[in-house]
Amino acid sequence: MNTRTVAGIDVGGDKKGCHLVILEGNRAFRPVDTKTPQEMLRACLEYGVQAVGIDAPCQWGIERKGRRAERELARQRIFSFATPTRQRADENPGRFYRWMFNGEAIYQVFSSDYPLLSSRDFQGGRVSFETFPHAVTCALRGKEGTSAKEKRRQRPEVLESAMIDASGLKSIDDFDAALCALTARYLVEGRTYAYGDVKGGYIHVPIPLP
Repeated sequence: MNTRTVAGIDVGGDKKGCHLVILEGNRAFRPVDTKTPQEMLRACLEYGVQAVGIDAPCQWGIERKGRRAERELARQRIFSFATPTRQRADENPGRFYRWMFNGEAIYQVFSSDYPLLSSRDFQGGRVSFETFPHAVTCALRGKEGTSAKEKRRQRPEVLESAMIDASGLKSIDDFDAALCALTARYLVEGRTYAYGDVKGGYIHVPIPLP
C-alpha cells in the first residue's frame, strides 16, 4: 500500500458520539478535539486527508424500496440496519435513528471539501464515501467465521493483518473508524467494490489482494 493519508469516521448517537481516526502511513490515531463535524473536517484538512470513509448511510431509503446497496449486501449474507426514508426516521418515537441524522450532518459539513463520491470508482481529488465495518471485516478476513458478535476481537485483528499500528486506539468505535480509514486507502488505490446505485448511494468495501 502507498502512504496517502486517509480517514474514517464511526458515527454514533448523541450519547456515544462520533469518532474520527486518521491513517497516516501505517499509523492509525485519533486527533484531539474532534467531537463535532466541523472539528473533524478541520483535522482532515490539517493532516491532508484525501478520502474519508463514513460508517453511516449517505442516502435515505426510498419508500417501499429501501436502498439497493443494503439489499445487495443482504444477498451476500452481510446484514445491516435498513435505512428508512427521512420522514419515517424523523417520525420514529424513539431515538434509534439519531445516529443516521448525525451521519447526515457529517456528510453535509464535509460536502464542500470532501464531496460525496457519487460513482462506483474513485476519479481523484478529495472525497467522502459510505462504508460499513462489518462488510469491511467480511471482505478482508472472509465471511466464514466473521461475526458482529466477535467484533472486539476480529476487527483489531484485521487491522493488525494489514500492518496498521492501532496501538493508540482504545474502543471498538475507534477500531471501526480505523477500518473505514483502511477502506479509504483501498478506495484511492482503486481496490474497492461498490454496492448500490446512484439514487440510493454506494457502499464501498475493499477488494483484497488474491
